[in-house]
Amino acid sequence: MNWMTERYPVFLMVMVFVAGVTIGSPHGFAADMPADGALDLEQITVLDLPTAAKIALAGNPTLDVARARVEQAREAVRQWRSAYWPRLDLDFSGSRVDLSENALQSQMAMARAIYGPGAGVDNPENYFSVGLTASWILFDGFARKFNLAAARHGYQSAEAAREDTRRLLFQAVADAFLSAQLALENIAIAEADESFNQRLLTEAKLRYEVGTGALSDVLNFEVKANSAQAERISAESNYQTARIGLAALLGLSQARLPGQTRLAELTPITTEELQVPAVGRLVDGAHRLRPDLQQSEWMVQQAQADVQAKRAGYFPTISVAASYTGDTTEDVGFESDDFGNTIGINLTYNLFAGGLYRAQHQQARARLREAEQVRDAARINVASEVRTATEKVFSAQKQLLLQRDNARLVQQNRDLVEKEYKAGVGSLVRLNEAQRDLTRAQVGLAVSRTALRQAWYDLKSVSGEIATSFDH
Repeated sequence: MNWMTERYPVFLMVMVFVAGVTIGSPHGFAADMPADGALDLEQITVLDLPTAAKIALAGNPTLDVARARVEQAREAVRQWRSAYWPRLDLDFSGSRVDLSENALQSQMAMARAIYGPGAGVDNPENYFSVGLTASWILFDGFARKFNLAAARHGYQSAEAAREDTRRLLFQAVADAFLSAQLALENIAIAEADESFNQRLLTEAKLRYEVGTGALSDVLNFEVKANSAQAERISAESNYQTARIGLAALLGLSQARLPGQTRLAELTPITTEELQVPAVGRLVDGAHRLRPDLQQSEWMVQQAQADVQAKRAGYFPTISVAASYTGDTTEDVGFESDDFGNTIGINLTYNLFAGGLYRAQHQQARARLREAEQVRDAARINVASEVRTATEKVFSAQKQLLLQRDNARLVQQNRDLVEKEYKAGVGSLVRLNEAQRDLTRAQVGLAVSRTALRQAWYDLKSVSGEIATSFDH
């Protein structure tokens, strides 16, 4: 029952997954489902796991967050690409100057000294200026090149992060769906137990009424039937809770599946699921396919480009600029005589900035070392996750085979004890024990079937292959 204890509260799983928001897939679905291709749940009578995964891709808000981050990264690339183009700016200014009395007297005295006693100064006066300036950076120490490269790697990292969000979403949907299927299995088991005790209760009442049975038998089966009914009610509650958790993952605004939509029942375990996983192949595949490992690699390359970009401070910056400007007074009626032009080349080379550029370069190098260590640790962690998940598959396979045999034996024993009781050679206590053992064995078998399937989905998730599980 450990699997149920760890995985059954799907609300906790949903909250952790949605809070942990951390693209297109080369495996599984080619792209997130567009709105016009979304499936209508109102038209679905039986919802299976692959369909639920497709609906989650279209509706889960966590993926919208990841898509927005990809778009931000894409626009950052465009911003850095614009630095390669010349810049063209248009300036216009207009002002009205009303001199103070002292300033006016000073201006008039200066004008008379230059132009003669009759010279004057207009006050107030309007000034207008218009200019067109073109500038182009010819060399900046390769800062543009490596900043653009860093932005591109950041975009690729965001793409990988979105793909990893999809991977986690697939795993969460599988977890919630299997929890609901386990609840369905428990409902069926409780209904069978209730039906068994109701049948024996009816027979016990008939025997009691004709004087061949005991009242204690009637009361016993009535209590057992009530207990089975309570178990069924609990299982039904767990099923509804699991449906709510699944609906939240699917992105349904009311966190509720339509009433007519029922979940597909747990299918029998296949021979493929009983095969031994190839650990080495899965580890190698995870290193190649896991989106979070791809993201960590892009982050390393982004940090490498940032190191090169920060070296630009050691180089001069060379740019050319040209301007065409006009100035006039009184009105904005510019004429050709009001315009002039300027063209020039500028070279800027910092000689001392208090160690700023060196500190920036060293900071970038330290950030690169951090990214490399994070990448290496992530690869080790992924290998550990794959091997741990593989061991869980091994254990779940053994548990399933054991529970399958045990359920068969307990069923056979319960049937024999029931025949003995009806023949009057078996005790009521022994029948109660046999029925209780059968119910427990059936629950254990349902748990082991669900646990094995979940272990396989966990293994496919940590190995980066989970998307292919829903590509039907």
